[in-house]
Amino acid sequence: MSLSTAPLLDVQDLGKHFSVGRGILGRSASVVKAVDGVSFTLRRGQTLGLVGESGCGKSTTGRLLMRLLEPTAGRILLDGVDVASLKRRELSAFRRRVQMVFQNPSSSLNPRQSVGAAIAAPLLAQGISPKEGMKRRVGSLMDRVGLRPEHYNRFPHEFSGGQKQRVGIARALALEPEVVICDEPVSALDVSVQAQVINLLQDIQADTGISYVFIAHDLSVVKHFADSIAVMYLGKVMEQGTRDEVFGAPQHPYTKALLSSVPTPDPTASRAGRIRLSGDLPKPTDPPSGCVFRTRCPIFAALSDGERQRCIDVIPTGRVACHHPAKAAGLGLPPAARTERTLLAHP
Repeated sequence: MSLSTAPLLDVQDLGKHFSVGRGILGRSASVVKAVDGVSFTLRRGQTLGLVGESGCGKSTTGRLLMRLLEPTAGRILLDGVDVASLKRRELSAFRRRVQMVFQNPSSSLNPRQSVGAAIAAPLLAQGISPKEGMKRRVGSLMDRVGLRPEHYNRFPHEFSGGQKQRVGIARALALEPEVVICDEPVSALDVSVQAQVINLLQDIQADTGISYVFIAHDLSVVKHFADSIAVMYLGKVMEQGTRDEVFGAPQHPYTKALLSSVPTPDPTASRAGRIRLSGDLPKPTDPPSGCVFRTRCPIFAALSDGERQRCIDVIPTGRVACHHPAKAAGLGLPPAARTERTLLAHP
């Protein structure tokens, strides 16, 4: 399948800040920069993996892309049009092109609504009347994701977790979108069911050329699924590149630490080279100056006074947000970091 070289989705210096607490005279006491200067591109028919620890801003970024949250700063361009500037009618048209699969399949479905009605909801909201009839259209969507169309009138509690997530995928596909944002769609599922859902998403992409923003903390899943990777930490992108660049030759110490934490099924594998990050994640209301990762960075203590001062004073930017990637290259990775976990039934 030939892919266009022009980006379908172009995110530029995206930011989202939340006011926390109240100070004197009702003024905001502090601000959490949940997303701070995030930039990336997504091309047609490709998948961008957005990874990082819990609380790093991945899900907030996904909601910003959907305009479920209003950005504080930056631009989100879909085919060159700024999503943040869209008015109500234009936003309705945007919803046809960008849809979302949520993390928890149980909480994302209305327990008092049949799965058929849930899948039909986007079509009704857009005023679309399928020529073949609504029930037949919904039935074909259910069949596409591996559900039995005759279960149209069943309710969510009658389905397993994997089946509920398939309902969520069918609902996201109802409007034939160009981009689907998958917010940790398999994290609540068993490993065997994860494989089925990931394979389903890949098959749909192969058939339709759809693009995905795949938000996850499981690096094994992302390695098998994504074409490009963006690694987030404390609201910022630490490193981004192709799958081979990030997994084959990681340059940021945080990326290396994440890869080294991936478990291996081999109990005899050596733990030598495992990178353990010291300290806790800094408070989002009071992030470190300069490089936000410096307080947990395994190479920071070994830097000279001048090098450390630069990390304290200057925010690193670029594909690898590190002032000293050459020094980080000396960090070892154990065999487990290759993330060769067997997950999918086919590549």
